[in-house]
Amino acid sequence: MAYKLFVIVLLIGGLIPFLGGGSVLAAEPGVTETTIRVGATMPLGGDSEIYGLNMKKGIEAALANQIVQGRKVELEVVNNFDEHITTIEVVKPLIDKGIFVMLGHVGTLTSLKLIPLLAGNEIPAVGFYMAGPLETKTEDEDTSDIDPYILNFRPGHIREVTAIVAAATDAGIKAPQICMFAQNDADGLAGVDGLKSALAKLPNAQKPLQSFDKIIEMMWGGINPALNNMGPVGLYLRGTTLLREGHQSLKNWEKNSGEPCRLVILVATPKVAADFIAYASYKNENWIFSAISATAAGDALKNRLLENNIQTKVIVSQIVPVLDGNLPIVTDARNALGSELNLVNLEGFIVGRMFLNILRSMNGPVTRANFLKAARRQSFDLGGLKIDFTKGNQGSSLVLLRTLNVDKYAAFSAEDMKR
Repeated sequence: MAYKLFVIVLLIGGLIPFLGGGSVLAAEPGVTETTIRVGATMPLGGDSEIYGLNMKKGIEAALANQIVQGRKVELEVVNNFDEHITTIEVVKPLIDKGIFVMLGHVGTLTSLKLIPLLAGNEIPAVGFYMAGPLETKTEDEDTSDIDPYILNFRPGHIREVTAIVAAATDAGIKAPQICMFAQNDADGLAGVDGLKSALAKLPNAQKPLQSFDKIIEMMWGGINPALNNMGPVGLYLRGTTLLREGHQSLKNWEKNSGEPCRLVILVATPKVAADFIAYASYKNENWIFSAISATAAGDALKNRLLENNIQTKVIVSQIVPVLDGNLPIVTDARNALGSELNLVNLEGFIVGRMFLNILRSMNGPVTRANFLKAARRQSFDLGGLKIDFTKGNQGSSLVLLRTLNVDKYAAFSAEDMKR
């Protein structure tokens, strides 16, 4: 009799998890009865720390004291030093521990190595920074390349470069007069691809377009220093500050095309971009400069230019609302971050709140499948900012142009495209 009672108790105990919704045997990775664990890997030291430290600060502010379905959201950030090998090494323990999503990863080359690992473990990649090659096509094209596990906030390099080129041509700058100085890696590749896409829509662009396919093909083949002198693009090796070959490449384009580089778009680190502007000034180049948001990096480019005593305007593409605006999402970020609010940690804050919004819109329990379904189901308003994952991996299409005048940003004017 005692043996039968013991067996019955065991059977009932084994059934309890199923009767209770499977919270024990069918638990979602990173989800417990009280917490939702989120992972992140960022450079928290070194040359790229400006991105990692600020994204971390913004995301932490957005997730602070937030509860979803009775669970506290916990963020665990590990330092990847902007190295792809280190990224994999530090992420594997996070995966083993159990994370619901990877949120706000920083780094393009590291993203290319990380995404396959996450996909193999069915972990959503949410709000990555500087993931140019991971972007889907623009909204007027097909969406066959949507990755079901990627939910990025950033509009992407292609949209940013397209906005800059559109403003340039509206100001009377011709297609062959639009040039680029870029890092010879995945980030630079995304910029070059964006320039190609933008110029393809313009008249009189045949000459520069002829060079892009070869440049892009060689860039996909790996870091190759021999890519200069092939078109309206100057390149420098990732991790270096070697500028002269890239500068000479643009000079050769001017000579061979018979057109001046009236506008040079910068897809580089803030330091290298500032050094290139200083070098061009030393060479008395009459170029107008523009920078994508990752190159401007909030105040990083501005501060570098001030350190070099370079007083020139730079037209910057910005993918978050203006800091002094009155959108509710900006107001919330300002209240949370105070005087430390900048363009990079605002992006981190938006990414964190975007994640929370999707979590709270889920139907059913907290699972990755329900999370991804909720994200793709329909567009939503995030404190005045439209987010839409129904058409691609990029949730936002916001690209603003601002003009950096020495030590402050101002509204962009077509006159800024003139020397």
